[in-house]
Amino acid sequence: MATFQYQARQKDGQPYQGEMEAVSEEAVADNLLSRGMLPVTVTISEKEKKDSWANIDVGELFKTRKVDINDLVMFSRQMYSLTKAGIPLTRAISGLLETTKSDVLKKALEIVYADLNAGVNLATAFQKHDHIFSSLYISLIYVGENSGQLEKAFKQIANYLELEQKTKQRIKSATRYPMFVSIAIVLAVVIINMFVMPEFSKMFQAFNAGELPLPTRILMATSEFFLNYWPFMLVGSVVAIYAAVSYIKTTSGQYRWDKRKLKFPIIGDIIYRSLLARFSRTFSMMIRSGVPLITTLNIVAKVADNAWVSEKILNMRDGIEKGESILVVATRTKMFSPLILQMISVGEETGQLDTMLEQVADFYEEQVDYDLKKLSDNIEPILIVAIGAIVLVLMLAIYLPMWELTAATKHG
Repeated sequence: MATFQYQARQKDGQPYQGEMEAVSEEAVADNLLSRGMLPVTVTISEKEKKDSWANIDVGELFKTRKVDINDLVMFSRQMYSLTKAGIPLTRAISGLLETTKSDVLKKALEIVYADLNAGVNLATAFQKHDHIFSSLYISLIYVGENSGQLEKAFKQIANYLELEQKTKQRIKSATRYPMFVSIAIVLAVVIINMFVMPEFSKMFQAFNAGELPLPTRILMATSEFFLNYWPFMLVGSVVAIYAAVSYIKTTSGQYRWDKRKLKFPIIGDIIYRSLLARFSRTFSMMIRSGVPLITTLNIVAKVADNAWVSEKILNMRDGIEKGESILVVATRTKMFSPLILQMISVGEETGQLDTMLEQVADFYEEQVDYDLKKLSDNIEPILIVAIGAIVLVLMLAIYLPMWELTAATKHG
């Protein structure tokens, strides 16, 4: 808690000032109002400002404002258990303040706790921290509060986040081996060109080998280029990576990158199926919770994690606002597979759209899981060929001149 200085007016209009420890300025104002005083100004005390600057931790400046998905899953699970047991929200949040390990989440919950005591509902309190709680999270909490099924909302959120967490872990596990091998290949090329080939070049020059074979000349020329221009290559690589990352962060760059990566060999189909699974899972969960269709599409577009897909979903929303059916607008996007379109058609006819889309999500999540398990098997032959090519070029570049020198020595 921090110390705040305040100025207020009592019931008789007389000015009153003092200091108070509280979580936020809003908490101080609420406390004064409950005591029958009208707050005029509330500011953090000068001593608190000096102490905060004196005790500032430089490391804090570089900490992320995001909360790890594991902490969010744990928080949601705990809130589900507490709300199901009938524990009041203020008491539940107060208890979790003492147990959460995330500093970012703890600071946010302190403000949420103060807002709840001030009479703010939970969804509105969470909405102030949209860097932690997504629009999907907030919408489900809003629906849960208004329907009297808040514990069910927390359970849905926890299950959804756990699925997201498992998918991310599978992706990391599947890409770890190819990434390490790729890094090893790059390092091998750099070491060969900067340290190995220069020594062989000196040896060939000492033996006056004459005209060297083509692979040797190519490798020597490459090595010489590396030695002479490696500072420019390093700077150029850093600038190129920075420029590419900066461009991708722009609206047009993000859109083009998200559209292009769906066409990547091998991994493009995996990304596409994972996006269809996320769309189906989120859409099903929001519809089942009673969220209006237009609001659902707005939220699904935000959590799609792909600018191109988000645009297609927003186009669907525009069509539905004009009175068109979900099947018609979904077909027009040309984004969905025949399976999803068929399930949407059946779901609209039977009134079980949430159930149909949940089945689609289960199917595609299984497909993504299977594809990720085979990802290393698909990439491994490419990496083996690349390593073999490097070894072959290196052997030809080194041994061909040696064989020629040996043959010339025997004939001489």
